[in-house]
Amino acid sequence: MSNIRNLSMLSDFYEFTMANGYFNHGMKDTIAVFDAFYRTNPDEGGYSIFAGLNDVIDFIENLHFTDEDIAYLKEAGDFSEEFLDYLRDFKFTGDVWAFPEGSVMFPNEPIITVRAPIIECSIVETYLLLSMNFNSLIATKTSRIVKAAGDRLVMEFGARRAQGADASLTGARAAFIAGAPVSSNTLSAKTYGFNPSGTMAHAWIQAFDSEYEAFKIYAETYPENCILLIDTYDTINSGLPNAMRVFKEVLEPKGLTGGVRIDSGDLAYLSKEVRKILDENGYKEAKIVASNSLDEFKINSLTAQGAKIDSFGIGERLITSKSDPVFGGVYKLVGIYEDEELKARIKVSENVEKITTPGFKKVYRLYDKETGKAEADYITLREEEVDESKPLVIFDPLFTWKMKKMDNYEARLMQVPIFENGKLVYEQPDIHEIHDYCKKELDSVWEEVKRFDQPHNYYVDLSQDLWNLKQNLILEAKRGL
Repeated sequence: MSNIRNLSMLSDFYEFTMANGYFNHGMKDTIAVFDAFYRTNPDEGGYSIFAGLNDVIDFIENLHFTDEDIAYLKEAGDFSEEFLDYLRDFKFTGDVWAFPEGSVMFPNEPIITVRAPIIECSIVETYLLLSMNFNSLIATKTSRIVKAAGDRLVMEFGARRAQGADASLTGARAAFIAGAPVSSNTLSAKTYGFNPSGTMAHAWIQAFDSEYEAFKIYAETYPENCILLIDTYDTINSGLPNAMRVFKEVLEPKGLTGGVRIDSGDLAYLSKEVRKILDENGYKEAKIVASNSLDEFKINSLTAQGAKIDSFGIGERLITSKSDPVFGGVYKLVGIYEDEELKARIKVSENVEKITTPGFKKVYRLYDKETGKAEADYITLREEEVDESKPLVIFDPLFTWKMKKMDNYEARLMQVPIFENGKLVYEQPDIHEIHDYCKKELDSVWEEVKRFDQPHNYYVDLSQDLWNLKQNLILEAKRGL
């Protein structure tokens, strides 16, 4: 994005209180490693889609504090003058690795890893999570909606129901990545480089003396993109007859075909009736667009009822992910350097799912060479290498007796370098390339993992060395009590 705002102060206040404490305790140059990951998929799904890396990159590149920021912090908290002086010349100097945007991802694997002085790690946390969580939420929701729609077009219509201007902008971008190539959001399309789309609201029809006049003037103005909204007064007895009259008088002489949109009522019944009447009158090529609080569950229901809908406009239930509106990404310390040696760190909890996986790690995705499908993700310590020429036995981290032997497989490193020593080294793909990559990613995942009802559990396994490290640190923590 151009004209990037300075959002460096968009941080939880405790990031600054901890940073001040680290600074005054002589830890300014202490290097730490943090992982950003998440624990469960939205809507009890089998996968998620990673988005928001572009915003993380912009934030880190632009990270600095103004004199006004320093003055505010001086008044707002008990910070030392030395720490505030340190912030005056602050910039990110560390390393970042991440999954490429559009990647399919799974719970409990490091999606973004940050290695940097611990103060820098702390200050990037809030915005990093904000970007990853919201954008991944909308991309994942869109992916599910697109799957339910099948080969029918999905259009993002959520700007007016989004939770703020920024959510409407980045949400439309995330939706584009995951398969909704059309958005009503003009600014998002302009900002990120895809095409906006839209026709008319009910106000257009109401503004004229008759529905027929409104349709006719619109068709004369936009004959190449004439989708008429037919539910303002009476879909079957008024809107559709007037639309067909305009098709005949305005579009047919130009060799063009229009379409209709239904925005209320029983969409299954109405779409079937509209399709029947259109076909009987020779308008078999006319498309039917449906909108009105749709999501993947409603689309599945409409499909089961035999609805005759060619494309869907999805608003509030996409841009807010209404059925499950929180993506629970977290950011945890997994290691800290002492005398240039990494000491792994772990968070232990009575809730097993909240025990973190320690150490500086990397993620391999294991593909079956015969099918091309992803079989499991395999997390190792950073220094470990997977030798594809040798069989690999993977096991469930919790139920270790569940094992699988991989023979004819390909191992792909999922994280790629983003920043090295504070310098951006990642060449960001454009939005269309990310969209194509996301589609390829989804195609590599078995349908059983992508189904909505009780999806197959995709395995995210640990190497033996990493599993041993985790168990030893758990025991050490408990013995220390």
